[in-house]
Amino acid sequence: MAESWDGSYDQGSQSEESFHEKYHLEPIYEAFVCPLTKQVMKDPVTLENGQTFERRAIENWFKECRDSGRRPICPLTLKELSTTELNPSIALRNTIEEWTARNEAAQLDIAHRSLVPGSSESNILQALDCIQHMCLKSRSNKHVVRNADLIPKIADMLKNSSRRVRFKTLETLRIVVEDDTDNKAVVAEGDTIRTIVKFLSNDVSQEREKAVSLLYELSKSESLCEKIGAVPGAILLLVGMTSNHSENVLAIERAEKTLENLEKCEKNVLQMAEIGRLQPLLTLLLEGSPETQLSMASYLGDLVLSNDVKVLVATKVGSSLVDIMRSGTKQAREVALKALNQISSYEASAHVLIEVGILPPLVGDLFTVGANQLSMKLKEVSANVLANIVSSGANMESIPVGPRNQTLVSEDIVHKLLHLISNTGPAIECKLLQVLVGLTSSSSTALSVVAAVKSSGAAISLIQFIEAPQRDLRVTSIKLLHNLSPYMGQELADALRGSVGQLGSLIKVIEEDDGTSEDQAAAISLLADLPERDLGLTRRFLEVGAFNLAVQRVYKIRHGETRGSRFVAPYIEGLTRVLARLTYVLAEREVTIFAQEHYIAMIFVDHLCMNGLDNVQMVSAAALENLSRESKRLTVVPDPPEPGFCLFSCFSKPPTITGLCPVHHGMCSLKETFCLLEGKAVGKLVGCLDHENVKVVEATLAALCTLLDDEVDIEQGVNVLCEADGIKPILEILLENRSEVLRQRSVWAVERILRSEDIAFEVSGNQNVGTALVEAYRHGDYRTKQVAEWALKRIDKLPNFSGIFQKMG
Repeated sequence: MAESWDGSYDQGSQSEESFHEKYHLEPIYEAFVCPLTKQVMKDPVTLENGQTFERRAIENWFKECRDSGRRPICPLTLKELSTTELNPSIALRNTIEEWTARNEAAQLDIAHRSLVPGSSESNILQALDCIQHMCLKSRSNKHVVRNADLIPKIADMLKNSSRRVRFKTLETLRIVVEDDTDNKAVVAEGDTIRTIVKFLSNDVSQEREKAVSLLYELSKSESLCEKIGAVPGAILLLVGMTSNHSENVLAIERAEKTLENLEKCEKNVLQMAEIGRLQPLLTLLLEGSPETQLSMASYLGDLVLSNDVKVLVATKVGSSLVDIMRSGTKQAREVALKALNQISSYEASAHVLIEVGILPPLVGDLFTVGANQLSMKLKEVSANVLANIVSSGANMESIPVGPRNQTLVSEDIVHKLLHLISNTGPAIECKLLQVLVGLTSSSSTALSVVAAVKSSGAAISLIQFIEAPQRDLRVTSIKLLHNLSPYMGQELADALRGSVGQLGSLIKVIEEDDGTSEDQAAAISLLADLPERDLGLTRRFLEVGAFNLAVQRVYKIRHGETRGSRFVAPYIEGLTRVLARLTYVLAEREVTIFAQEHYIAMIFVDHLCMNGLDNVQMVSAAALENLSRESKRLTVVPDPPEPGFCLFSCFSKPPTITGLCPVHHGMCSLKETFCLLEGKAVGKLVGCLDHENVKVVEATLAALCTLLDDEVDIEQGVNVLCEADGIKPILEILLENRSEVLRQRSVWAVERILRSEDIAFEVSGNQNVGTALVEAYRHGDYRTKQVAEWALKRIDKLPNFSGIFQKMG
């Protein structure tokens, strides 16, 4: 008998005689063996010549004779037979059966004595091999093995320390239970199934294969499917095997078929769904009984699904769930809504639900009143599903939701949403506000919603939610108001100006902690979007401490005391824009004092260096422009000192004052007068002139142009730009002509710069500059043409007739 490394034996390599000799059983008598099969006969029959054969073997022999056209002959004597009549050899059969019974009893006795703790590996393997041989020889022997109470002894060998024994045991149990329901039930007793499942995680692939083959046989019994699935980790391990590309092909096949058998039990189906194998659940949801469908839909609503799975679910059962919404019972609609709430939270799956028609019944349920209306709890779920659908980015303008082909952004639909918001509880109010947040997040639908909000006069009602005690409701309302603020800035400013409480609530959101959460970013952005030149609102900001808080937060960010997040960019931008509104009302004494005391100009100078935050740099440059224009007004020009008496005073120089700003001719500083010459502001502004964002360059150039205004010393302003290497970038801006605004500002700046004769002489040889000025002269507006003409005269590209006219005069 050939033995492999793992303790298995090749059954085809041993004869009946060698098997009995190996196990010291009663020898086989020659009369028991069929001459044709060489095996012990089960149904011996005798021919007319007295030769005895196995019935089936001799019948096949006679058939071959007939098929070949020969007369029947005896396969031993090869003599022709006059008849093929077969006479049962009853005595011999009884003798063989008695002999078999004695041998089987002996085999079972050996197995009983060998399958115990402490037996040697070889004895156990021999016993298991013996049992296999018996069961493969006769199906009835499987009952014998069971009646002999050997199955529990075999199962105990699964815990043997020998890998070869464990391997052989798995193989033996599979043979014992194959096509035998009773044996399967015996194996399932105790913790045997749990032990078998453990083999699925074994490092040895052959053991995993044997274990899954055994589980496959056991799973054919429907009564055992629930027990297999109840073993912790069983289904997960089986699913893992089906997706393991390094696994044996046969093992993968057996694992898949085992799972298919386990699907007969609903509890197993739910387990499979939890780990991502959703197809069985979806099949039951579509094809099961009404009770089963309801159960599966309910469970689907409780699952945590990956985004890919949400798309699969929406594709497979989305239409059925929507149908339940349309016509199901109240309980069924609740279950369907719960499931739809789960799968609608991903953009791609939400699009699938839109295609199968979710919006009309969803909106209908929200607005229905009377006997058929949903409970507030279900309306809350409906509102959340609607919010998910809207946030998917689908074009809500083109999807009809009402009987007259209204869309979600139709005025009457928005009015109904606003009415619901004002007449329901906090939970549903929050969900419906999320719907409006989604609708106002897209420029294509925001205008329609804004028009409806204005026509309904709902702005004040929406602002009131800022003071809601529920955080989610408060935060969602802030997001909505932030989305509305670019279109309704003045309306919101008017409402907030009269309510210290609501402004205070916004401030509280911003100062909740040192983080940069989404709601904090939305709150500061809302404040930043309000009209910047509204003096009354700016005063209110001062009263409630908005500017103080903004300054504190800026310094915390600068010193790394604020936790970062994906909302830090809009948060910083909002802070910068809030502080920038101070620079538009500097005529107010209290605003100027605040800006001076809190070193506002330095904050904007620092923010010029925030690369990657284009809006922050642009706003900072614009704020510095506003501050710089105030420098001339704020600069203190000291009186010249009285000259002392000198006998030769006519020959002495007049006294001078040192330390004055060359541009403003007074006592300047970045803190007190916002002078750009201080704090390296000019150099940082020049560094932004080559920015990729045109808007940043426009704001930066405007700020630098304040050094060339009529109210300052233009010659000194040009010198400052020269020292900061700013002349060349300004000329390049003129040459690039990236926008009309840049052309106007660069032409104006270049004309001022060319008032320096040295620079004018140098530039006059640059043909490109001349061409750019000519283009501005030809194509610019009236003011730009006029300034370009002056510039061209300064580089002798146009004749200067003013001197001639003066001489003529």
